[in-house]
Amino acid sequence: MELTVDSRHLTVGWEIKTIGEVCKTGAGGTPLKSKKEYYEGGQIPWLLSGEVAQGEIFKSENFITQAGLENSSAKIFPVNTVLVAMYGATAGQVGILRFEAATNQAVCGILPNERFVPEFIYYVLLSKKAELISKAVGNAQPNISQIKIKNTQIPIPPLPEQRRIVAILDEAFEGIDRAIANTEKNITNSRELFESYLKAIFTQNGEGWSQNKLSEVCEKITDGTHQTPKYFETGFVFLSSRNVTSGTIDWEKVKYIDETQHVAMQKRVSPRPNDILLAKNGTTGVAALVDKEIDFDIYVSLALLRPLAVILPRFMLHFVNSPIAKEQFNKRLKGIGVPNLHLEEIREVVISYPEDLAEQEHIVVKIDEMRSKILHLETIYQQKIAALNELKQSILQKAFTGELTADTPKTAKEEIAA
Repeated sequence: MELTVDSRHLTVGWEIKTIGEVCKTGAGGTPLKSKKEYYEGGQIPWLLSGEVAQGEIFKSENFITQAGLENSSAKIFPVNTVLVAMYGATAGQVGILRFEAATNQAVCGILPNERFVPEFIYYVLLSKKAELISKAVGNAQPNISQIKIKNTQIPIPPLPEQRRIVAILDEAFEGIDRAIANTEKNITNSRELFESYLKAIFTQNGEGWSQNKLSEVCEKITDGTHQTPKYFETGFVFLSSRNVTSGTIDWEKVKYIDETQHVAMQKRVSPRPNDILLAKNGTTGVAALVDKEIDFDIYVSLALLRPLAVILPRFMLHFVNSPIAKEQFNKRLKGIGVPNLHLEEIREVVISYPEDLAEQEHIVVKIDEMRSKILHLETIYQQKIAALNELKQSILQKAFTGELTADTPKTAKEEIAA
């Protein structure tokens, strides 16, 4: 029978085996958290699944003691073990261990052996990331499972061919990763430029400008219901801090309450167009303008600010989303675990603004124009990153169907330049 990979003919001399047939695998473990002696003063590196990055792993943020290792299912993986994150948001991430370390149970280790160049296994599993994620079960905590990793089929060329493939991929990916890093830096720079622009505006306090507390320039500063609502399939829209992103409200992923609850909540606060909704927790300090004529209600995680006529709503919105406001919000956060902004703290935040409404409008237009340009640039940069990642996958597909040539890095550089 002719062997194939992804419906393509396999190169002569290659085999297809499951990982479990050709490699030993293992998962880690977590010492009892209640036992301080398993953690305090520990010197054994202990990786969590979130630390399994796409690439070489040189350090760990966490450590356990020898007693913790001996009294749990944690085990020390040797150098060049290929690690796969099995649970949660990082499921499917692949890394290669460059130092001896233990892991928790959410990480599968594929141990090195004489049949493989470790980096070859790393690249194979990198090409299988989407396949592994598709096998994950569970919603809140997706789980790939060690068995599914062991049953994953991989191509096995002779060792010299493995070394050749790894050398070509290393060269090609180095250029792609550099291009991705530069593009991500461009995104960071564009955001920093915009924040610097906002900071310059909202630190002005010259002639014709005033400084006041938000409580002095708002008709109303309140929050939503403190009661946990009962939700329905349809009814009145109910928003929480999850629905607020910088500058916009997500009206798609909303929840609904019935009329009885709606009537009761409207007695506390009845949002209307041009009100500002400010996240008090979660994405703390992020605000959006109510841009719909709709009856809806808000949860306690949202504060509502209704400006007086002395300040344009969009001017206040840009201020609230500026680094100047965020600095003040961050100083006023309270609570342990999930910090919150309290209403009395929001009221104390100081805003600087021109008294002339026409000048406020002029500033708003300029901010909107710059924000639009920044968002356009970010879209272009994100598209470039997506294209570079697609290029990676294309190269990986060629690598494991025997189509990789020495010209691949050169071709990749040409595509990056284009």
